[in-house]
Amino acid sequence: MTLLKSFSFLSDLSWQSTSLRWAILLALSIVFVLILHALGLPASFLLGPLLAAIFVSTFVGTVALAPLPLQFAQGIIGCMIANVVSLHILGEMGRHWPIFVLGTGSVIMVATLLGWLLTQWKILPGTTAVWGSSPGAAMAMTLMAGDFGADMRLVAFMQYLRVVCVAATTSLVARFWTLQSAETPAPKLWFPPVAWTGLIETIAFLCLCLAALRRWRIPGGPFLCSLIGGFTLQNLGLIHLELPPVLLIGSYAFIGWSIGLRFTRAILLHALYAAPRVIASIFVLIGFCGLFALLLVFLGGIDPLTAFLATSPGGADSVAIIASSSDVDMPFVMAMQIARFLIVLFTGPAIARYIAKRCEA
Repeated sequence: MTLLKSFSFLSDLSWQSTSLRWAILLALSIVFVLILHALGLPASFLLGPLLAAIFVSTFVGTVALAPLPLQFAQGIIGCMIANVVSLHILGEMGRHWPIFVLGTGSVIMVATLLGWLLTQWKILPGTTAVWGSSPGAAMAMTLMAGDFGADMRLVAFMQYLRVVCVAATTSLVARFWTLQSAETPAPKLWFPPVAWTGLIETIAFLCLCLAALRRWRIPGGPFLCSLIGGFTLQNLGLIHLELPPVLLIGSYAFIGWSIGLRFTRAILLHALYAAPRVIASIFVLIGFCGLFALLLVFLGGIDPLTAFLATSPGGADSVAIIASSSDVDMPFVMAMQIARFLIVLFTGPAIARYIAKRCEA
């Protein structure tokens, strides 16, 4: 509360120029991204703009985002996930299907129970806690939550708070588990060679998705249409999805801004009020996943670090980064993460609606 009041003088100033607000938003986004990236936090290119937008919306003034670029950004994210879900990963799931069914199902049940408890205790409004507690698919759940009546801002707060907590926990476990320092992953190329034919195909495909969605209103449409359509067409060999890092970074920024600019001081204060109990629920979920990892070790003969990373309820991207620099079974880790992501993606809305009806009854 004191911290919010210390910035309250900004709202009394005259911020009439839209260009000035955009300049502040862009400058703060760059600063936050650099800080988060230097700290090694996951999703820095999304969280940096999101934090900058919260600051601008709360203390400076509103900035309007055009709907079409935002829908295009959501489509880019869908294509990115379609690129990750390969037939090889699906084959890995098929070979170990009992483990995947038990692992993903039990984690989703515990996460749903925690979300239901947060809802029953009135810590967060409506089904927000259920969407926010979904163990994985952070960006997807945030994007779809608003279309199903949840508070998108608080869902984002819960989801990315969990991503940060899980990333920190898994990093510490990986570091203490390995006796010698892991190999440093190859530096990422921000401007790699671009397959222009694939990029043109990707943009044309996204334009077709957005044109189709103008006729049929689907909750989370740009994201789901590009994910399902992109996965199908790419695996049929009809298109090649090409997503340069610069295009992804721009999409992350737009989505971060779209979430952060919805915040108000009241919502921010409510998020801070709920934070201790949300963090407690996150670590209960991490602890449960750790217990299931032990079952994988003793019953499935999987090495402990592989089991822990595979069951960790964070973002698949951050787990992939940690796994790539550790001596683990990378295909198994990513297959488990993607399996949970897909199940959460397609069952999350139904679970949230069911719990909403039970809470209203």
